[in-house]
Amino acid sequence: MPKKPLILVTNDDGITAPGIRTLIKVMNTIGDVVVVAPDSPQSGMGHAITINSTLHIEKVTIDDGPQEEYSCSGTPADCVKLGVREILDRKPDLCVSGINHGSNSSINVIYSGTMSAAIEAGIEGIPAIGFSLCDYNWSADFKPCKPYIKTIAKQVLKHGLDSGTVLNVNFPKSDKKEIKGIKICRQARANWEEEFDKRQNPYGKDYYWLTGKFVNLDHGEDTDEWALAHYYASVVPIQFDLTAHQSIQYLNTWNLNEK
Repeated sequence: MPKKPLILVTNDDGITAPGIRTLIKVMNTIGDVVVVAPDSPQSGMGHAITINSTLHIEKVTIDDGPQEEYSCSGTPADCVKLGVREILDRKPDLCVSGINHGSNSSINVIYSGTMSAAIEAGIEGIPAIGFSLCDYNWSADFKPCKPYIKTIAKQVLKHGLDSGTVLNVNFPKSDKKEIKGIKICRQARANWEEEFDKRQNPYGKDYYWLTGKFVNLDHGEDTDEWALAHYYASVVPIQFDLTAHQSIQYLNTWNLNEK
């Protein structure tokens, strides 16, 4: 009998979040699942790791399983590091992160703890996927995502991914409309126009809330933002080599050794 694939599951919304509970159920239909996820929400942590304080792991039982689960005091990237180095007895065949409550399309991938966990797995040479639903509601409906998640995960297990590449998958908010299918996309060029809401506490000390609006500057029809706006799931292959290779030749024309 063929051995089931070993699947590491994590997220950034915390181990009890409805998104990860849905993802665990889907992965249980594919392989042997081990969960290592934060014990509290870690959204927007990016690729932060814990170096100035201790880390704690606790084996937990949240539902009937059959998955094995660990709650971690650290960040999403910490969870992957600990899972691979301390908990698992072999390298997993797949790491999946999510399902995130909210979008990780376009520039959001830079800030995302969900995607940083997937990237950390990719750095370890593990095929990895980050899944997100563009709905921040804690009681969001993840059911329409499930068949697509299963298909994508099985295809990655079957075909593998290019070295240095992980997948960023986003699903549109349903709004009572069905997902039309999957589009392979590029990351849209977009940014956040940010503002700080300045307030004072009862002692007269200033404090700030970060606010802002997302601005899509890209009108291409091959982007993740276009796909999501038209009710397609977007799949963007991303790389963690941040070298701007196209700039190397230009920089070599500078006289940087001049004194």
